[in-house]
Amino acid sequence: MRILMIGDVVGRPGRAAFAEFTPRLRQELTADLVVVNGENAAGGKGLTRRAFDELTRGGADVVTSGNHIWDKKEVHEIIDAEPYLVRPANYPAGAPGRGWCAYPLRAKTVGVMNLSGRAFMPAMDCPFQKVEEILREMRDVCDIILLDFHAETTSEKMAMAW
Repeated sequence: MRILMIGDVVGRPGRAAFAEFTPRLRQELTADLVVVNGENAAGGKGLTRRAFDELTRGGADVVTSGNHIWDKKEVHEIIDAEPYLVRPANYPAGAPGRGWCAYPLRAKTVGVMNLSGRAFMPAMDCPFQKVEEILREMRDVCDIILLDFHAETTSEKMAMAW
């Protein structure tokens, strides 16, 4: 199984480039699943229905996000309705949306989790505690688990990798 993960798509030019290149990349790489970070897809910050739809039409199977997910109020219209749109799981309990999804692919299930770091970022629950909690849930339903860890510092990213 081949999975293509693409970092932040930013604004209209990013969406256009994503739509132009992703189908070709998917074919060349024989990618079975495309995961893209879309938190900056609408006007450079945030996500709207239109931007989300452009990403999915362009080839995204799962759209992850980060600290800018709430920058466009329109995201509230889709965050609970779209099963393959995930926001950082370490937002406080009760935040709209979901922090991970289970994507069915052939005879497997691919889990995609989204977490946000805390260094130079808005206050969030501890991503290191949250990843352990969510992994316990995901292991029961997912054959493969991916993490989009949206963080600012290399040290925090390396710590999460370990």
